[in-house]
Amino acid sequence: MRGIDTQVRKNRRRIFKEVAHLAYHSENLKDDIEALPYKIVDYDESEYESIYRDRAIVRERIRLAMGLSLRPENVPVHLTQGLEESNISEKYYEPPLMQVIPSACNACPENSYYVTNRCMGCVAHPCREVCPRDAISMVNGKSVIDPEKCIRCGKCKSVCPYDAIAHQVRPCAGACGVNAIKNDEKGRAVIDNDLCVSCGQCMVNCPFGAIADKSQIFQLIRALQTGEQIIAQVAPAFAGQFGPDVTPDMLKTALKELGFYDVYETAMGADLGALAEAEHYATEVATGKLPFSLTSCCPSWSVLAKKFFPETIDKISNALTPMVATARIIKQEHPDAKVVFIGPCASKKLEASRRTIRSDVDFVITFEELTGIFEARGILLKEIQALDEMNGATGAGRGYGVAGGVANAIEECVKEYYPDVEVHIEHAESLSECKKMLMLAKAGKKNGCLIEGMACPGGCVAGAGTNIAIPAAAKAVAAFKEAASSRIPDRSYNAPADETK
Repeated sequence: MRGIDTQVRKNRRRIFKEVAHLAYHSENLKDDIEALPYKIVDYDESEYESIYRDRAIVRERIRLAMGLSLRPENVPVHLTQGLEESNISEKYYEPPLMQVIPSACNACPENSYYVTNRCMGCVAHPCREVCPRDAISMVNGKSVIDPEKCIRCGKCKSVCPYDAIAHQVRPCAGACGVNAIKNDEKGRAVIDNDLCVSCGQCMVNCPFGAIADKSQIFQLIRALQTGEQIIAQVAPAFAGQFGPDVTPDMLKTALKELGFYDVYETAMGADLGALAEAEHYATEVATGKLPFSLTSCCPSWSVLAKKFFPETIDKISNALTPMVATARIIKQEHPDAKVVFIGPCASKKLEASRRTIRSDVDFVITFEELTGIFEARGILLKEIQALDEMNGATGAGRGYGVAGGVANAIEECVKEYYPDVEVHIEHAESLSECKKMLMLAKAGKKNGCLIEGMACPGGCVAGAGTNIAIPAAAKAVAAFKEAASSRIPDRSYNAPADETK
């Protein structure tokens, strides 16, 4: 469904637009929020069998968009409870970030095999012959699977000559590489926060829009209204996200029209990260001090390693992530400014709110959320006259937006500045592939390697907060990378202090 403007995406964007509109225009916020579900859900056009269910779901989506948590199902909690705590210009995310809206969940079958009407009732019936639990019988000349006996091994499906056996997997669970999707007592999805790494892939794969994350768009607009210096940094994956005719320079001008004091490329921090990780590889891995090195820029990848492979923690590079490195550049040049990271990623929201390591990032919003703000403000991006230039980063940093781009940037820097060092590159995309890669590294089969991990299949261009199809996004990032004035960063550039400081 990625890149398709489905009704779920339209619903999400409508919520962001309406919440942003409230931040700009509401004079009686409490009453306006109460009225919003009736404005959004037309009486004659409900998407569900019950208009009351539709509005109940919208209410929970509004709360999440306001940065509030979902209400419990068994305790009377008013829609606007906690509103005053969110009607401010500074609010950190409070975990859990990803949440399932129970009333929206379809309680999809978790993992099941069933025979479709394509079954021809063949005499060979290989499905029955290979079943290890005698779960398949013939009824009225057709195969039938007994779900009580079935162990979901998939052997029947693999041998059916008519491809008549379907395997149905809950979409959110199928997209989760860490098995964090569980069931409640009613068969609805719930997220095990001890396992979740907040990548957001469950959210973008749920066809009912039952999973959503919290937003800071309301608080960001409040901050912009204070007149303080608010500076944006945009992640490398932004290219193409706001329309094929919207250039980087046009986007920068549009952001200034929203009230941002200035706009930086997060790719500047990526350039610094590439230099730091190249040095780390040359001095630590290539010399044998460390068996391998893990890149640090994807927070879900880092959390995955720390949660499930704690023995690899000391192998994760100490280089600042591009977001944090860029924020520190901004703070050095504008000490009193607040910093907003605009990117494709859900997990960056939690990275920015960490208390153990100072991030210098005050707000995180996604491309999808920013689109809602532009719509609420009535800014038509394709009509913007570019008055600014988006520059400052090299092609290496801009390439971070796609899978393999981080490792490629580091490899280029190693070859340029450490020509005698041979580089061995590995990269994995999607959490399940990342887990396999870490298992191989743990077993000693990736020694000497620089390993890049990306939680989202395709890299940052496939993040949970993106607007366009992954291939189109990757193509746009490649073009933006080629337009850079320099191929790789100059290592004489002074980087901010690393994450251990």
